[in-house]
Amino acid sequence: MDFFEQQDRARRNTGRLVMLMVLAVITLIGTTTLVIAIAWQVYQYGNYSLQALNAQLLGSVALVVVGVVFLGWAFKALQLRAGGKVVAERLGGRLLNLKPQGLHEQRVLNVVEEMALAAGVPVPPVYLLEETSINAFAAGLRPEDAVIGVTRGAIETLTRDELQGVIAHEFSHILHGDMRLNTRLVAVLNGILLLGLIGELVLRGGSHTRHAPRSSSNDKGRGNAVALVMVVGLALLIIGYAGTFFGNLIKAAVSRQREFLADASAVQYTRNPNGIAGALKKLGRGSQLEASHAAEYSHMYFGQGLALSKMMATHPPLEERIRRIDPNWDGVVLGDEVFERPAQPPSESNEATAGFSAAAAGVAIASIGEPQSLHLDEARDSLAQIDERLRDAAHDPHGALAILYGLLLGRDADTRQQRMSWMQANLAPLISDRLLDLDSALQQLPAGRRLPLLELSIPALKQLEPLDFVTLKRDIGTLLISTKQLDLIEWALLRIVERNLGMQRTVDGRLPLASLGNESCVLLAALARQGSSHEHAASEAFQAAWSTLPFTPRIFAEQPEASVTELNAALHRLNQMRPLQKPQLLKAMARCIEQDGRISASEAELMRAVADTLDCPMPPLLSDRLEAAPA
Repeated sequence: MDFFEQQDRARRNTGRLVMLMVLAVITLIGTTTLVIAIAWQVYQYGNYSLQALNAQLLGSVALVVVGVVFLGWAFKALQLRAGGKVVAERLGGRLLNLKPQGLHEQRVLNVVEEMALAAGVPVPPVYLLEETSINAFAAGLRPEDAVIGVTRGAIETLTRDELQGVIAHEFSHILHGDMRLNTRLVAVLNGILLLGLIGELVLRGGSHTRHAPRSSSNDKGRGNAVALVMVVGLALLIIGYAGTFFGNLIKAAVSRQREFLADASAVQYTRNPNGIAGALKKLGRGSQLEASHAAEYSHMYFGQGLALSKMMATHPPLEERIRRIDPNWDGVVLGDEVFERPAQPPSESNEATAGFSAAAAGVAIASIGEPQSLHLDEARDSLAQIDERLRDAAHDPHGALAILYGLLLGRDADTRQQRMSWMQANLAPLISDRLLDLDSALQQLPAGRRLPLLELSIPALKQLEPLDFVTLKRDIGTLLISTKQLDLIEWALLRIVERNLGMQRTVDGRLPLASLGNESCVLLAALARQGSSHEHAASEAFQAAWSTLPFTPRIFAEQPEASVTELNAALHRLNQMRPLQKPQLLKAMARCIEQDGRISASEAELMRAVADTLDCPMPPLLSDRLEAAPA
């Protein structure tokens, strides 16, 4: 099942899960309403009859119960809108991206960065949990706000290959929609659990009232009122926790099946079954978390984070997970390994400038959501070709901001000088001075490495204050208006920043490709012009791409050059396309850039940047050298 089928399946599974939860809530509402109404009937009249129950009373009680469940869900959903960092911080995590301490922390950061670049997604923030057990998790609603969490025990106990297997497992959850489903489950269950918590408080209050001093004149009335309160509290407690019990059953059933898929994906990503298998074998030493909120997120972890019964277990039995990867396992847990810092891959002579074969884009599209070991090799090459000064700056908020402005300077000498002058006059001295320091390294950045450098910078950019985001958006808008011209790759990089920093509203993919002809035409015409040296070549590229789509023929010469506003509008609509139809547009884009028989590094970078803005995280294109390497 490919990435787009996984996306579609995740969306359908979310709908089914919501229906199951709605049925659970309706059952809870009905039961709670009936119990409270009967208790009120007995309190008022000393007996009850189902026929005599007041319809207005039933409606009022039902409304209150619905309100309680909704408020519990809404509060948690609003809290989780900030992204996976909320989960990481509630579990006591510390951000590593800015200041990793020691070789172990640097190693896990390196592994996450390599995996992100290989998968074609922005580098997620990495949080360290000071727990001695071995565990990890991915949290967030979208890849743009995802985080990776990992325990101290995992980074100090696991070898690099084993740690890579664990991180690949978590990236599978991000790419296949499991993370979003898991995060939404937390909010829904919180709404149901709130009923039980209120019932517990009511019971405690009723118990204190029952033991308080009474006057003989109102003993009977007060006793009846206390009894009513106790009955209502007990009903809420039982029903609320019963709802949570069945909700947890649903959570466990969904989670167990997705763990097998993530384990298999980790093997596919790394081409090293010993990595994930070794991590699972060491997991038997202990994976339970001590954090106070660990139970709330039990279904998100790499290993069983809590001691639970077999029925409520959020993960399959460990032995079964191991044997699916290593059928010949002898049941022995691996011994401790000595930590060794991995050797840095040798830097090749500027491979990025050599370009790619015409088939490379198709291979990358087929690997969306399913990166291979060769993509990891390409990611390591990318990191090795980025100047160490830029890599260090990418892990600091002000350095990352300077890199972003530097990437917007462009390649043309006149435009670059004009924009640099504007930045020196308008940016804060701290940023403009940092940009000057990095300018020479940015000018020497190999073709095709702007996107990896930006993806490295995303976690640091996310640490900026909200006011900095407003200033950033204003400054970029003013800069681009003042210089008139915007390169297509610069436009695509800006869209990536906006999505990952929460400047863009998320949309759901429901529009058919057949209704997006004008938008597809705007995008393909822009791609054709960007990658061609003259109008005739651009026309050929456009016609080759357009012929693969289900639209009536169009003449390239009649398509005006799109403005930034028109490109933004077209991309916004295209992003609402049904997941299963996006590959058709991506293949048309690939056909456009490969028309001349070779894909340049800049064309590959542009294709990947546009694909990223369409929520299609495309792995890096493989150079001829890597394509020829044995699998």
